[in-house]
Amino acid sequence: MRASVFAGIMLFSAGGSESRLSRVYGFAEAVAADPADGVEAGAEAKTEPGQGDNKTQVIRITLPITGPTASRLKQCVRDVLNDRGGPPKNMIFVFETNRGEEQFASRSEFGACYDLAEFLTGDELSRVRTIAYVPYRAEGHAVLVILACGQVILAPDAELGSAGIAEKRISPPMLSAYREIAQRRRVMPVEIALGMLDPARAVLQVETDVERVFVTPEGLEQLGRPVVGEPTILFPAGQLGRLTGREARALDLIDYTAADLRELLAALAIPQSEVEEEVLAGGMWRAVQVRIQGPIHARTVQRAQKMIEDALRRDVNFVFLDIDSAGGSPVDSLRLAAFLAVDLPSDRIRTVAYVPRQALSDAALIALACDHLIMHPDARLGGEGDGLPSDEELTQVRRTWSEAVAPKIERSWSLPVAMLDPDLDVFRYTRKSAPGMSEFYSQEEWQSLPNPEDWVKGEAVTIPGEPLQLTGEQAVEFGLAKETVDSFAAMKELYGLENDPALLEPTWSDMLIEGLASPGVAVALVIIGFVSLLIELQTPGIGVGAFVATVCFVLFFWSRFLGQTAEWLEIVLFLVGLMCLAVELFVLPGFGIFGLGGGALILASLVLAGQTFVWPRNSYQWTQFQQSLLVIAAAAVGTGVLASLIGRWLPHTPGIGRIVLLPPSEEEAEAMERRRSLLQVDESLVGERGTTVTPLLPGGKARLAGRLLDVLSQDGEPIDRGRDIVVTEVRGTRIIVRPLT
Repeated sequence: MRASVFAGIMLFSAGGSESRLSRVYGFAEAVAADPADGVEAGAEAKTEPGQGDNKTQVIRITLPITGPTASRLKQCVRDVLNDRGGPPKNMIFVFETNRGEEQFASRSEFGACYDLAEFLTGDELSRVRTIAYVPYRAEGHAVLVILACGQVILAPDAELGSAGIAEKRISPPMLSAYREIAQRRRVMPVEIALGMLDPARAVLQVETDVERVFVTPEGLEQLGRPVVGEPTILFPAGQLGRLTGREARALDLIDYTAADLRELLAALAIPQSEVEEEVLAGGMWRAVQVRIQGPIHARTVQRAQKMIEDALRRDVNFVFLDIDSAGGSPVDSLRLAAFLAVDLPSDRIRTVAYVPRQALSDAALIALACDHLIMHPDARLGGEGDGLPSDEELTQVRRTWSEAVAPKIERSWSLPVAMLDPDLDVFRYTRKSAPGMSEFYSQEEWQSLPNPEDWVKGEAVTIPGEPLQLTGEQAVEFGLAKETVDSFAAMKELYGLENDPALLEPTWSDMLIEGLASPGVAVALVIIGFVSLLIELQTPGIGVGAFVATVCFVLFFWSRFLGQTAEWLEIVLFLVGLMCLAVELFVLPGFGIFGLGGGALILASLVLAGQTFVWPRNSYQWTQFQQSLLVIAAAAVGTGVLASLIGRWLPHTPGIGRIVLLPPSEEEAEAMERRRSLLQVDESLVGERGTTVTPLLPGGKARLAGRLLDVLSQDGEPIDRGRDIVVTEVRGTRIIVRPLT
């Protein structure tokens, strides 16, 4: 037999919590008679899950509890109630403190804790249900706040007690306050509450013929009932009383134990898609916006993390992440996701991911690490993208997400990991005691559940060999996204923001890099660079073309290098390609090997500089590869057209035409041909005899075969005019002669 209710809970999690409920869920408390469900029989009857209209509010508070903390908490609760026009029927609030602050709980102020306890038990919250959840340790006067809630839930190893640990003397007003709150709420016996406060009080556990009672030694004498067996000392005199979750459950002081909020919700048959966390915003949101667009890489993550940290120092408490990315680096995306889910103070800042178009591959990790995920109905989450993780990266993603991120966001780790890992099979599981409640687990995660036998395996939600991809509407159905909206304006309205969040923009250098890396600018840089090289070849020695080409290619590769799409490999390939072309033009012309090889290297470097992979291995990378080739093709066409125009018009441009080598006119070509014919010498002149016309000193003129030609004496010795000579050698245009003896 099971009954459940949608109600709103105030859950106070003391001693810090490893669990962080950072998504929006609706909370229904289910009560089962079966102890395997972890819920004590006899609890209040509730409505079935899905039949309630109220939201559960999870509010995390910091320790120690001081006056300002108590004031912010009360104001936050009142704001929630005011938003609903007063306390709805059966509303539930959930309080949770931050993990790692257990050591500060003992410093909680008695006055602030008593004031908060009065608020929790007062008329304002008379129509709401409150639950205190202690996942680790609660001590000091924070115990008084826990006792003021309508129900106490402990983790098995959590400790509750030592309320008077920071007091040198327990005053009568303190005793009166603990007695009053314990009697008013009756979640703990009065003597146990006082035993946790006053070390001088011994508390005995006594079994009577009717019930188990807890009394002091003095109270035992006044019990007036038959006692079964010997009394057991629960809290000895001289020690502050404290109980673990297991001890409290064994004594029937609490209904059940839960290791974290996720286990608590599962035990109560509460879908995790229906609880909302409230941040103590101090009455207003101070919102900023961070855009994550394009490939994910180390610089993107570093820039986003730095901007968020700077915003926190300016007391910002609301961060929108506008994500439009296909991923690119699983390790870097995982680093940013861990920063958002684990490192940010969840009690002071809310993070909301907005995906208007896509968050593919590892970019989905960033979106899912935020407190809320808002998507366009047709936006895509996960699946194939720019990030293609290796087996080692998939192992790292699975380990980090399951061990660090998932416990903080209180969500199954299987779905997020399946958006990268095509070999991870995820199934829909239905809880036996609540057929309307379903979760999504892999086989490994299902086996790690506290009571896996309580879940019935259903259909697979993943396709073997393909990473999981969901639309915005599907993400809401699967409990990954909070809402779908058609525009950014609708999302602002969802959170009650009148103005656009301040956009955290990168520095001028970041903007310059992004501008230079845009396809249009990249094509222009390549065209201007190659045309400038052609101009340099037409005007050797001037250097203007070489300078412009150098600037263009430096800007091109600098933007790609800082944009993490190019590394030293692409730069080296480009330089080696230019060297091969130079060898082809100036050293070994005519062979073509260096020319073709150099051109191929330059083409490969330009293509690789525009993408994060070497060879496409999925549909998205094939699309990106085609776009890279399109950019290069556009640059090649543009270079050819511009070079043709420059070759036609530049030589006739006033001023510039003087430094450009022009092709010879027809008259000049004929004159050059005549001079060339005169310079040509027939090698058959060797052995020809003639007569010197001028003295050879050692050069001069001689008549050979009826022609007057320039000749040189063989040994450099002078030869007189009119001497008979013979041609001994022809070296190009030089004719070597010697005198006849």
